[in-house]
Amino acid sequence: MHNLRYLWEPFLAYGQLFEVERNKVVYHQGEAGRGIYYLKTGEVKVTLLSDHGDERIINIVPPGMLFGEHGVHGEPYLTSGTTTCASRIYFFSDEVIAKICKEHPDAAMIYTDSLIYKFRTLAEIIAHLDSPVEQQMAFYLLKLVQENGNASMNQTAFSKYIGTSRITVNKIIQKWKQRDYIELKKREIIIKDFDKIRAIASNAQQ
Repeated sequence: MHNLRYLWEPFLAYGQLFEVERNKVVYHQGEAGRGIYYLKTGEVKVTLLSDHGDERIINIVPPGMLFGEHGVHGEPYLTSGTTTCASRIYFFSDEVIAKICKEHPDAAMIYTDSLIYKFRTLAEIIAHLDSPVEQQMAFYLLKLVQENGNASMNQTAFSKYIGTSRITVNKIIQKWKQRDYIELKKREIIIKDFDKIRAIASNAQQ
């Protein structure tokens, strides 16, 4: 994912910049797509609502990334995007995207690579839905650190990532902390023993 960050920067002059407050929905799952977005500063959580009405966080968008890529040509958004803090977001309509790709052919590849990455992420989420909670937590913790450089997420948000209770998340977090796999620093979970967390994520150790 790191090789995708900031690649869209040369095209920001084509977009519309919006200052978005914390906890504002940028786009809703199921609504007709209007275009794509780029996060300049701040943070956006991407959530998926199941048929049973359960909401799960499936991705945390860091600055420098496109999001909502599936909402082009009127296609419905497959997820919802909501700011977790005050953010600066660029919007690109279908017409603007077409213009960018016409004038800058490499932009089409950047968009395609980002879209493929998001579909792969969604597939990974679905593949882990039936895994034990501890295995899911280890997988998502590694994913957050790999993508964002840290795991800046409180336990309530983490529980929505996993689709379980905050109590269950806290119990596993405390177990990892006692075993010195991780440490907690304010809102951040810091991995101290990557080998142990990777082993749990791959189900090699429970």
